Amino acid sequence: MKIGEKNVGMIDRVIRIILGIILLYLFVVNTVAAPWSYLVALIGLILLVTGIIGTCPLYSMLGMNTLGKKE
Repeated sequence: MKIGEKNVGMIDRVIRIILGIILLYLFVVNTVAAPWSYLVALIGLILLVTGIIGTCPLYSMLGMNTLGKKE
């Protein structure tokens, strides 16, 4: 599996996008205390981007694939 190849299935993508939006919302409304808030925002952004593009570099490095079949 190459880096950049789609490897995130539809259910996984939806979950990533929803969690990403929730974490970014928590950052925006200042729910999480100072040093942790940036980590929450970073994780939320990573989840949102990987959910939108359908590719997860960590999955590629670990040889994982939730896509099921080739699209």
